[in-house]
Amino acid sequence: MSAIAYLNFDGIAEQVIEFYSEALNANEVKKVKFKDFPQDPNYPLPENELNMIMESSIEFAGGKIMMSDILPSMKMVMGELVKGNNVLISLVIDDKQTLEEYFNNLSVGGNVMMPLSNTPWSSCFGMLVDKFGVSWKFNRDADKFLDRVISSKQ
Repeated sequence: MSAIAYLNFDGIAEQVIEFYSEALNANEVKKVKFKDFPQDPNYPLPENELNMIMESSIEFAGGKIMMSDILPSMKMVMGELVKGNNVLISLVIDDKQTLEEYFNNLSVGGNVMMPLSNTPWSSCFGMLVDKFGVSWKFNRDADKFLDRVISSKQ
């Protein structure tokens, strides 16, 4: 299990990844753009959103930071991005039962943005804002997704 700082950006995640990678002497950088992921033909993303970062991670000095861009269409769910609400805690836990327990416990008095569910990028993914206003992302297999998409591009 790991708790990871997760940063959201408004279309500049790639620049941030480059800066942090260099500034922190990253030993591993992974990134997936929305265009790297199969699109729903009924809801295709506009051209300007396809190059945005869907998911990324940089590893350095035994730590990790994950980042993504928030699509304009997601702002209706997540709200406008302002400095301060672009940081969340990402729990990546292989044990589904533990992930569900943490999700249920933290959702008490809070707001579930996306219930835990099977998605194309995770076998168990969800998001919530707890009763103290802290944003949480739950993911059963974030690294497996990044590795799978990156290897399929090569």
